[in-house]
Amino acid sequence: MTQAQEQRTDTANRILDVAEHLVQVRGFNAFSYADVAGELELTNAALHYHFPTKSELGEALIARYAIRFTGALNEIDESRVDPPGKLDAYVDLYADVLRNQRMCLCGMLAAEYETLSAGMQVAVADFFEMNEQWLAEVLRHGHDDGTFRFTGSPLDEALSIVSGLEGAMLIARSFGDSGRFQSAARQLVTTLRR
Repeated sequence: MTQAQEQRTDTANRILDVAEHLVQVRGFNAFSYADVAGELELTNAALHYHFPTKSELGEALIARYAIRFTGALNEIDESRVDPPGKLDAYVDLYADVLRNQRMCLCGMLAAEYETLSAGMQVAVADFFEMNEQWLAEVLRHGHDDGTFRFTGSPLDEALSIVSGLEGAMLIARSFGDSGRFQSAARQLVTTLRR
């Protein structure tokens, strides 16, 4: 990679870092290129060079977030922890985001779903589907080994857990109390255990 390519990549990553923070704190529709440019001391033209449209920026944000989240799920899988331990580690991913005074990127985008571009809508749905599929597999293993008890399919239970965690984040944020998230998450997990 040439020095010019490295600089472009570095600038693009810095743009994504700032934009991700703004989405997780304010929401996608509540920031502009001017906000990002001001924080990075760039011109709007420089932002448009890297991300010609805001929806392209949004799609890049989701793609990067999904890659990191998938990496975290792979780390959980590689830890060879039992299903309850994997579920606890999954909940901790959400708790860590909230502890950093942020919301799940795709949860924030889901709240603005109708205003997003078609590409962003697909990417948000794909992110949640990936989470639900991974969690369903964990639940299936836990059900098979007798550590989890639930009625319905593992996928139905996974949908409920992901929805519950996302909702718990929103409610905790509105009270400024991460303890509310911890309490709701604990309740979701406890009901599964025998």
